[in-house]
Amino acid sequence: MSKSGAAKRYAIALFELAKEHNQVAKYDQELRVIKQVMDENSEVSKALESPGVSTADKHAIINTLAAHASITVSNTLKLLVERRRSNEIAAVCEEFIKLSNEERGVADATVYSARPLTEAEETNVSQTFARKVGKQTLNIENIVDSNLLGGLKVQIGNRIFDGTLRGKLDRLQKQLTTN
Repeated sequence: MSKSGAAKRYAIALFELAKEHNQVAKYDQELRVIKQVMDENSEVSKALESPGVSTADKHAIINTLAAHASITVSNTLKLLVERRRSNEIAAVCEEFIKLSNEERGVADATVYSARPLTEAEETNVSQTFARKVGKQTLNIENIVDSNLLGGLKVQIGNRIFDGTLRGKLDRLQKQLTTN
């Protein structure tokens, strides 16, 4: 996926519109859904990026993709198609989400655990680790990893907090072998 300046400019423009209309959280949610659909269904991305697919067909794909999205989000995606920047749609979504998170003091986190976390545990993890990275709260994606014996591994951006039993054992082994 391209990380061009154009994607950032479109995301900033959409973000400014969202702030102006007090719709940041709504647009954020809509763009997360659109990005998830594009990530999970490579055929959608391929069709939007294909030069063999007409602009009208791409608009139809956008209409389906953004069926439950606001007019502003839908029109932004259509504008990207018209300007031959369909390949930037996922990047624009990503950039907007980053801007939205920054504005609200939120970070996205992936938490690996041996079993699904309860709501109370997610809240506790969010409060604990949000302070460590200077944020107010975390959007947690919990991934159950059956290879873990216990503990948690939390990834926030490029930072990893490894509190798993395997991680603790590895650190202990390293400490014992270096002394």
